[in-house]
Amino acid sequence: MLRYDPDIQRLFASSSSDTPQPTAILDVADWRSSREFFNDGIAAGERNHPRADHIPRLSLVYTTSDGDARELRWYRPDEASSSVILYFHGGGMYHGNLDLYDGIAARLADRSGVPVLAVDYRIAPEHPHPVPVRDCYEALLWLAENATHLGFDPARIILMGDSAGGGLAAGTALMSRDLGGPIPALQVLIYPMLDDRTDRTPEALAPLATWNHEHNLTAWRTLLGDAAGGTEVSPYAAPARAQNLVGLPDVYMETGQLDLFAAEILLFASRLADAGVQLEFHVRPGMPHGFDFAAPDAAMTMQAVADRVRAIQSV
Repeated sequence: MLRYDPDIQRLFASSSSDTPQPTAILDVADWRSSREFFNDGIAAGERNHPRADHIPRLSLVYTTSDGDARELRWYRPDEASSSVILYFHGGGMYHGNLDLYDGIAARLADRSGVPVLAVDYRIAPEHPHPVPVRDCYEALLWLAENATHLGFDPARIILMGDSAGGGLAAGTALMSRDLGGPIPALQVLIYPMLDDRTDRTPEALAPLATWNHEHNLTAWRTLLGDAAGGTEVSPYAAPARAQNLVGLPDVYMETGQLDLFAAEILLFASRLADAGVQLEFHVRPGMPHGFDFAAPDAAMTMQAVADRVRAIQSV
C-alpha cells in the first residue's frame, strides 16, 4: 500500500486545519486562482528555508529574439567553481517567478559552490509555447556568449530545473542539440514535467498526490491550449514526445515515488538509457511532488540535496 515517508506524514499531520491540503482540487479552467494558490504556497513554504542572504545577487538582462528584455539573476558564491548552473524555476509553466525562487537559487549556489544564473522566462497562458522554452534556449545562448565576462568554462554549463523547470531544461537540451547550439555538460532534472498526455491520477496515488491530474491539465492547457494531449505537440514543449534522445548531455534525474510524474519520468529515464545517454536516476520512496521544498529537514530531502550537489560538483 502506498504511504508517505514518515517525515512527510508528520509534516502533513501537523498542518493546521485551515491549511490547504495537498489534494486540493481547483477548477481546471481557472488558471488565475490556481496561479495565486500555488504562488502563495511557494511564498509560505520558503519561510521554512534559510535564505543564504550572504550569496550576492546581480540582476542582468538579455533580449530575446522577439525583442523582449528578460531578467537573469546571477548568484556567485565566494571561491566559485568554473562550472555554471543555468536554472529554470518550477511552476507548472504558468506560475512561479524569480522572486519566489530567489532563496532556492541562492541556496543552490551556496551548497554547491557553483554560480547560478536563474532565468525569468515568460510563462503561459499569456505566453504559450514556444515562448517559454525559446526564452530558455536563448538564455543558454546568452550565457555561452558571456562565459569570459562571467568567468566560467563554457564547456561546463549545467542545465537545471524543477518540475516545469525540469521539463524546460530537457526541452532546451533537445532544442540546442537540434539547432547546433551550445552542448551542456549535464542536465539536472528534478521531478521534471515531461508529458502532456498524463491525464489521470492513479487510484492508489489520488489520496497522496500533492500535484494531481486536474492541476496538470490546467498547466498543459495554459501552455498548449487545445493541442494538449493531441498528436501535434512539440517535443520542445513536452520532451517525452521526442522520438530521438541520442546525443543529449548526461542526465541526473529524480522523482518522488508518490509523484504524478513518476511514471512518465521512469519511462523517459528508460528511453535515455536505451539511447546511450549517461544517466543517474533516483526514485525517492514515500515522497510526493515538491517533497524537498515541503520538507527541507526530512532525511530523504537531505539525501536528495546531497546527491544533486555531488552530481553538480562532478562537472
